[in-house]
Amino acid sequence: MPRTLPPVQAIRAEIDALFASDRDLVEVIEEVARLGARLIIQTAVEAEVDAFLGRARYQRAALSESSGEESTVRPGYRNGHCPTTVKTTSGPITIARPKLRGTTEKFASRLFGAGVTRTHALETLVIASFVRGLSVRDVEGALADALGPEAALSKSTVSTICQAIVGEYDAWCRRDLSTVELDYLFCDASHFKMHDGQRAEPILAAWGITTAGKPVFVGLAAAAAESTDAWHDFLTDLVARGLRPPLLIVSDGAPGLISAAEQVFPPSLRQRCLVHRARNVLAKVSAGDQAEVKAAYWQIFDFTELGEDVKVGQPLVDLVQRRIDAFAEAWGGRYPAAVKCLLSDRQSLTTYLRFPLEHHKRVRHSNFIERTFGETRRRVKVIGRFPGETSCVSLVWAVLDRAARGWRGFSLTSTGLRILQDLRRALLHPPAQLHPADDPADDPALAPVTEAA
Repeated sequence: MPRTLPPVQAIRAEIDALFASDRDLVEVIEEVARLGARLIIQTAVEAEVDAFLGRARYQRAALSESSGEESTVRPGYRNGHCPTTVKTTSGPITIARPKLRGTTEKFASRLFGAGVTRTHALETLVIASFVRGLSVRDVEGALADALGPEAALSKSTVSTICQAIVGEYDAWCRRDLSTVELDYLFCDASHFKMHDGQRAEPILAAWGITTAGKPVFVGLAAAAAESTDAWHDFLTDLVARGLRPPLLIVSDGAPGLISAAEQVFPPSLRQRCLVHRARNVLAKVSAGDQAEVKAAYWQIFDFTELGEDVKVGQPLVDLVQRRIDAFAEAWGGRYPAAVKCLLSDRQSLTTYLRFPLEHHKRVRHSNFIERTFGETRRRVKVIGRFPGETSCVSLVWAVLDRAARGWRGFSLTSTGLRILQDLRRALLHPPAQLHPADDPADDPALAPVTEAA
């Protein structure tokens, strides 16, 4: 008979199962918020039991005594759990309260002291449950705010919780990327308040789709601004850890990001997010006409009437460019600023049309990661500002890392694979004769051919 998972592992499994489901991401984040509250309380109370007994779960007292650790080993043992309900502002949550037997003194959890029956700041607790890298004082404060002063934990208990999750984040930041080969790289940023007295500052993020069609969360870092230098440093760090140029970089129109991407990945093509461009255009249209202009904008990129005759490549690019001209002619007289916005950098709006048709709807915008950013921003509004930069980056990483486990990959058809392979050959591995050397003796194409050993 399989052993029942410990409560903390069971909650983590529930979170993983949520992101692996087909449910709407907004609903998933709402449910994960509740599970996050359970996770931090459950982790804390289990750590309290470890500290009380002087040993970890499944660890024998004799082994704990011989380890040389400065801890008081008490007689007794764990005897399962009983459900305990904590009322919160968003409804009750159930915690598995540990039961002990054979102890010489009664175990009393500081989390469940007398009168601790509801949370005073559930959202703060939820934020704390996802923040990787909070200081001991931060976690103590978050628990005290949420559960009252009775919930104060010892510094050693809080430190144990923090150290375990900080290590996970640090390892992710330093991991080798040489085995990650991308077809698509998506870049975006979101702004959060993380320094006292300062305005919101950006968190830079990158995720991609590998050549095998699998999604991968690539990088995350804080920056003072979305400048060329900030994005250049961010992308250069990914390259230094082994990331190779992708075929296509998908981003919004941030000048710093565009400039940095072209410098760091010169062979890669660039696609400007159609969703961001639509917002830019509609911001210059009166409310009464926005619905009609929006429909006309998306009609530019709709190929339903072509049926099975849609073939990717330059002819399709030319078709859309003609449609952009028609849009400009239809609306230029009434909304010249909106049309000027559309025509600016127009070639980058159609780059995705050179890629497999089945990928079009997902590589023509960077809105997916922005949606997750939006949920993160909504959750942190209740605390106004993070305790610091590390806490902010850690929270965003924790949410995106969990969400990434449920991101869908790309389907790969034989036609699509052939298109991608042709693009790789043309962009990343061009034939030597396309770059003739000034001196024929220096031309690798004319060098003697030697067999590999």
